[in-house]
Formats: sequence, C-alpha cells, structure tokens
Amino acid sequence: MTTHSPLFRLEADAERQPQPAPLLFVALEGFLDAGQVRSALAEHLLDTLEHEVVASFAVDELVDYRSRRPLMTFDSDHYADYDDPSLILYRMTDAAGEPFLLLHGVEPDFRWEGFVEAVRQLGLAFGVRRVVSAHGIPMAVPHTRPVGMTRFASDRELLGDHTPIFGSVKIPGSAEALLHLRLAEAGLTTMGVAVHVPHYLAETQFGDAVVAAADAVMDLTGLVLPTAELVSAAALTRGRIEAELEQNEEAREVVEGLEQRYDHFVEGQRRRSLLAAEAAKLPSADEIGEALEAFLADPGVAGPAPQEPGEGTEEPG
Repeated sequence: MTTHSPLFRLEADAERQPQPAPLLFVALEGFLDAGQVRSALAEHLLDTLEHEVVASFAVDELVDYRSRRPLMTFDSDHYADYDDPSLILYRMTDAAGEPFLLLHGVEPDFRWEGFVEAVRQLGLAFGVRRVVSAHGIPMAVPHTRPVGMTRFASDRELLGDHTPIFGSVKIPGSAEALLHLRLAEAGLTTMGVAVHVPHYLAETQFGDAVVAAADAVMDLTGLVLPTAELVSAAALTRGRIEAELEQNEEAREVVEGLEQRYDHFVEGQRRRSLLAAEAAKLPSADEIGEALEAFLADPGVAGPAPQEPGEGTEEPG
C-alpha cells in the first residue's frame, strides 16, 4: 500500500493495520446538490453513526481558495477563527455493525486524476469493492408528489427495472463523477442516485429528498442507516412549505401547475407501460414464421377444419 502520498495522510492506526471496509460512500461538497441532499445525508451519518478518521487529504494541494473563500471570524479588533476546508476519509459502522468508508469534504479544484488515483490506492488498502454516492438535482416537479430519482451504476443489473428518463446527454463534470468513471474502469462496482428536487426548493434542505436518498442507498448497498430523525425533519419541512404556500397565492398556483404536468406525465408513462405489456403478448416474427411454415406444410395444423356439406352450409345446387 502507498502510505506516502502528497495528497493524503493516513492516521497511525490505519497505516499499521487498515481494517477492511468493502464499501466507499462518497460525498464531495461544492458541485450540484439541489435540496442539500448530499451534505445533509453525510452530516447525518457523522452525527448518528460511530466513526473514526483514517485519512485526511492535503487540501492545500487540491483547493482553489480564491474561487470559494473560506469564512473567517473577525471579532471586534482581531481575527478569531478560520473555517479551514477539509477532505476526510472516515471509517464508519452502520446500524447493523457493518463497516464502510465515508469520503466527505470539499470537492478538489485541482489534480482530479491524481485525487482519483489516491482514492483508488486507499480503496485497495481497505478492501473497497463498491462505491456509492447520492445527490440532488433540480427538476420541474412538485413537492406534493412522490420523490423521483435517476439511478446509475457501472453494472446495469443493479438497477433492476428502473426506467431512465434521460437519454445520452453532456453534463458538467465533477470530481465525484470522475471517481465513478475511473473506479469502474479499475474494476470496482460504482452506483448512485440523483434525487429529483423541486426547482423552487433547490437552495434549501428538502427533507423528503434526503430520506429518499437514504432509502435508495440502503436499497443499493444493503447498509442499515438510521432514518428516524431524517423522517421527522422532513415532516417539519413539509409543514413549513405548506404554511408558506397558504400565504403566497402565486407560489401555490405554480405548484398546482407542476402537479398537473406531473400527473399528466405519470399517466402517459402508465399508458405506455400498458401498451408495452399488450405488445409483449403478441407473437414474435419467428413464432409467426414457424406457424406459417407449419400451415403450408399441413393446412390442417392451423385454423378450423373445413366444414362438411350440411354443417352450417348448403350444398352447391
């Protein structure tokens, strides 16, 4: 294992004897995360699960401070504090006692390929075989309908009967997305979810989306995560949203319009599914061909037998 890297430093205990953790949960802040899904879920895991720091990344090598200046505290007549950015690898234990890793902190601005290689090396040291992530994307959907999501994985069989709504599109890259690509190329299984967050809630924490992300991660990975607090927080958020809509007729009309569009879309999807199911019952081209060949070889094989005179017909006169 590479223990001397300019991009990370292992804690002493981890360097002496890394404890296996076959799953890596990636949560890099700084890129698209509507509804604060990624950050809220990562912070919740750190607040509720046992964990320890096993490695820390050299943010001075990776972060452009001038593009996103860290906050400092000026107290009356002196500088009192500095919120220094961090990028930490934690070893966590889920609610069932299973170990996993959490990579949480600022997204690197520089050296993405070097960063990915450093994560790959750490993954080898801890026996990582699977990688997962979750974040939010803004969509023209109402908060009053079930939370949708786009699932993705290096192995499509992991997605089950998930029906994608996007085709092939070009999107801005991120260090987190590059991790998925490169680690899959290295033979690891990568997977994740992009939760659909109402665009009018993109800048605030949308609790329902955080709960949906936690449920999806558990479904994909088998982790057991505590969600009771997330569910309670989501209910409070819904109450605040409804209270605001009661006082804002224009906003309420926007939501009602989104509800109509959403319901129309869902109904269209349902009809297409029914048509597909009916089409699946039709014989294939091969089956039709085989039946035709059988009929030509022996017309009595297919169709009703010709009627004898007197059986519903009249004899020719």
